[in-house]
Amino acid sequence: MAGGKSEVFSSKWGLLMAALGAAIGTGNIWRFPKEVASNGGGSFMIPYVIFLFTWSIPILLIEFNLGKKTRKGTMGTFAAFLGKNKAWMGAWLAWISTAIGFYYAVVMGWTLRYAFGSLSGSIDYSDAQGTWESFLESPYLVVFFQVMAIAITAVVVYRGIEKGVEKINKILIPALFIMLVFSMIRALLLPGAIRGVAFIFTPHADTFFNGKTWIAALAQSAWSCSAGMGMAITYGAYTKRKDDTVLNAFLTGLGDTTIALVAGIMIFATVFGLAATQADAEFAVSEGGSGLTFIHLPQLFGEMLGGPAIAILFFSAMAFAALTSMIATYENAVKNFVDAGWDRKKAIRVLTIGMLLLGLPSAMIVLPVGLTPMPVFLDNQDFVWGLGLVVSGAFIYYLAFKYGITRFRKNLINSRYSDMKIGKWFDIILKYVIPVELVGMSLWFIYQTITSPIEEWWMGGPIGLGILVLQWALAMAGLWYMSSRVKGNLVDDDFSIDTTIDEDIDRFENGPMEVVEPVGNGGIRDDGR
Repeated sequence: MAGGKSEVFSSKWGLLMAALGAAIGTGNIWRFPKEVASNGGGSFMIPYVIFLFTWSIPILLIEFNLGKKTRKGTMGTFAAFLGKNKAWMGAWLAWISTAIGFYYAVVMGWTLRYAFGSLSGSIDYSDAQGTWESFLESPYLVVFFQVMAIAITAVVVYRGIEKGVEKINKILIPALFIMLVFSMIRALLLPGAIRGVAFIFTPHADTFFNGKTWIAALAQSAWSCSAGMGMAITYGAYTKRKDDTVLNAFLTGLGDTTIALVAGIMIFATVFGLAATQADAEFAVSEGGSGLTFIHLPQLFGEMLGGPAIAILFFSAMAFAALTSMIATYENAVKNFVDAGWDRKKAIRVLTIGMLLLGLPSAMIVLPVGLTPMPVFLDNQDFVWGLGLVVSGAFIYYLAFKYGITRFRKNLINSRYSDMKIGKWFDIILKYVIPVELVGMSLWFIYQTITSPIEEWWMGGPIGLGILVLQWALAMAGLWYMSSRVKGNLVDDDFSIDTTIDEDIDRFENGPMEVVEPVGNGGIRDDGR
């Protein structure tokens, strides 16, 4: 980190807030409601909750403990456990996180625009839809805020873990939760709000028995919890040896889902509460999209007493929530670059330029769909790389399977310092449930996608599936080629997968393992303290 030495988190609370910060962001307030709206409300919620416990939390458990064991990024972790020829799988995890970051920076820019607009009074709450559409159709303004989002993130990552990430999360994650709860309560007081709550929790047969709904729920659970992005591996590498990761994994998943539910209830209560008729509310919900957050929330703030002041606080908190997730995205990629032998400053510079250039299409390509401008390229990238998290989860599962699932639980998860012990249910989920989820839903999704063309071809249907497969194939080929030529210190000479976490703790019983950047090649190594 800045100053020549990489830090560890100073406390368990700091680690938990950072993990929640990586998970909690605009995905809870922007992506979750639009996915609920697009997939039948309650029909989506049932598989979403199922996958929290049978996918996201188990994957997070594995990731945290992989990072804690290897003290490396995703590439180094896969190289350590599976050999250097499998480092490309770890590179895929980092790529998925970074590719999501390309367009996530644009979404963070949206939140900054609304935060500053609320502060300056330039948001017209009486014409929230017109304000939103006018903004989308102003590419230079969108790019300006995208650049601002990237610049802020780069500065914070340069400052470091303890002085930047940890301090920001300790303040802003609780603030975000308080503001969301307050806004939800206000929304629930609107007439007709209960119909919005009913929409979230009422399943419908036509969408519930649809492969798209289930695969979307799996992708959203992973996307929102950051399961499969490698962020938990990266933050796990900065934990103290005696820190418990089990409780952190559960609290990260449960806390993230709680925030998503609060945001969802708030937004749908607002939609149904402010709509002139039931038909208008159902039409707004059926439209889905990013406007659910950036149109209907401003309407709520315009209706409520003290709304403009609350809008300032809310969109500011939302922008900082986006920032904490962007920081995790940056750190994930930077750590892999440094492990591969890059200088940290160079890695941040290159990543910053890449984030800007590769995010420009998501910022600028807005096309009319019907009579409404839509960020079609951004939606396509969200479809492609959001589903890429399913592949990431499969790679993490493969690593745990090769190591031995029961062995992983006993050697790397359960230690004498764990606040919670993981039982055999973990083995059952990893050995039987996750493989069924992977194979069954993937085949179901592919079949229904091929046989059911949709209007939004860029994010579904046979054409959308073809675009997805092409981008995945190009990314995998490129990552395999680049990872095969990495010359850096991906695996430490004294690393062994055979030692347990307890043995590692005994080895470093004089204090937490610190990670330093040697002057030589810029790689990360353990100082052996």
